Amino acid sequence: MLSRRDFLQVALATGALAKGITGRRAFAAGSALTQSDLLAFEPLGNVTLLHVTDMHAQLVPLYFREPSINIGVGEVSGLPPHVTGKAFLEKYGLEAGSTEAYALSDQGFESLARDYGRVGGADRLATLLKAVRADRPDNTLFLDGGDTWQGSYTSYQTQGADMVRVMNALGTDAMTAHWEFTYGTNRVNELLEQLAFPFLAQNVRDTDWEEPVFDGVAYFERGGVKVAVIGQAFPYTPVANPRYKIPTWSFGIREEAVQAQVDEARSAGAELVVLLSHNGFDVDRKLASRVQGIDVVLTGHTHDALPDVVQVNKTLLVASGSHGKFLSRLDLDVRDGEVKGYRYKLMPVFSDVITPDPEVTALIGEIREPHKAELERVLGQTETMLYRRGNFNGTFDDLICQALLEERDAEIALSPGFRWGASLLPGQDITVEDVHNLTSITYPAAYRTEMTGAFLKTVLEDVADNLFNPDPYYQQGGDMVRVGGLGYSIDPTASIGKRVTGMTFLASGEPIEADKSYSVAGWASVNEGTEGPPIWDVVESYVQRKGSVNITPNDSVKVAGL
Repeated sequence: MLSRRDFLQVALATGALAKGITGRRAFAAGSALTQSDLLAFEPLGNVTLLHVTDMHAQLVPLYFREPSINIGVGEVSGLPPHVTGKAFLEKYGLEAGSTEAYALSDQGFESLARDYGRVGGADRLATLLKAVRADRPDNTLFLDGGDTWQGSYTSYQTQGADMVRVMNALGTDAMTAHWEFTYGTNRVNELLEQLAFPFLAQNVRDTDWEEPVFDGVAYFERGGVKVAVIGQAFPYTPVANPRYKIPTWSFGIREEAVQAQVDEARSAGAELVVLLSHNGFDVDRKLASRVQGIDVVLTGHTHDALPDVVQVNKTLLVASGSHGKFLSRLDLDVRDGEVKGYRYKLMPVFSDVITPDPEVTALIGEIREPHKAELERVLGQTETMLYRRGNFNGTFDDLICQALLEERDAEIALSPGFRWGASLLPGQDITVEDVHNLTSITYPAAYRTEMTGAFLKTVLEDVADNLFNPDPYYQQGGDMVRVGGLGYSIDPTASIGKRVTGMTFLASGEPIEADKSYSVAGWASVNEGTEGPPIWDVVESYVQRKGSVNITPNDSVKVAGL
């Protein structure tokens, strides 16, 4: 029997260049949208911050559907980023069917994806970076918010080295981290020796003496301004991911330490203080309200993409999305030790518009060539759109759950509420690379065990509390654990122990019995020594056996108020 802690941690842990579908509307001859349009920006002030976060090792263009549901509770209910779909478009004045609507919402995604094409690609990102630097050579800082080294076939095969090479080539100035730590202490230290820029994490301490493990701050001069960049790694790494990977490192929000680091930076003459954070948006919003002296928070972890900054007191919060889909540009007018003005643009990285940078294209080709045959190996096809994002389900997660049920001969399936993973359109092949884009982690065993109905209820309640606790400092990011063979109702506004009701065993239609044992299959256990085949083998076997998959979105989870 696996522990309650194990399943809580699992649940909280947060494509090929061409697949036969190409963009046609925005990029046809005579189209108004060009690379110059994406880069268009009236410079302001003396410092330009460029930010990307949560790339999850995606080197080539892909499709990525934004969530249809992103519930906020308590004081943040109804505030960005907890606005989605049509309401999001209305809030920001975006026209349905526009390139902005395609990039930033789920509205009409399937049709717009066929029209506008893929997003991302590190060689496209390189082109944008070089263009901004050419315009602002002495003013620009490029900062990476972490979750960079994990999430693809090549990152798994190279244990993160592929992304280190690419981020070095992009001229990154500093980064912080989260999933990077899942490679383990020794591998992280090996990769740091290859890194050409600072790795910042002021909130990581050794467990023996509580001494800093990494540098907490790096100083830069841009446009005559002394800039302090403070790194904040994901504070719940040993809870959301395996503790045994990093047994001698402790984490945490460490609010007082953040304040002390800010004060120290100011004392050292910093005129601009930037927190490069992987806390998650709501955690950073609360932190910004309590820590004085932070000018800008470049936030990450929760994969939110917002077309404007959110201001908390004097602090500007920037949310730059994920998967290399966006590059944020924030220009700042810094005078007399404070920000006098700012101008912001969230640039979608529309792959078909941007001319790939030849040097980075060559590097990506070199990285992928030894794995080309396996990356492109076709397992089957999808008749329906496959995506991950959403608070309660995604069709790619539904596919994973179905694979667990059938391939592991289980009654109930649990799949972690990860937010990373590309989307596929109806009619696309499903390749080995596609499966790894949704499953590639360093603890992939697909276990099979027994759980009582009471234990299942406890798991769901604990995960829901970490997702919907009204105090952001008790939230660990990610989405609700995905379920197969099990239905339930949930009220996110209720208190812990009372959110989940109506649990149903779908095979029989009968209520889940508290004292009855059920066979359960899942993956991504944080317990050392967990046995089972890698999850990608389970999914591969299922897709190959089916040949063609047709996934109807899971409607067995009923959410109060939606």
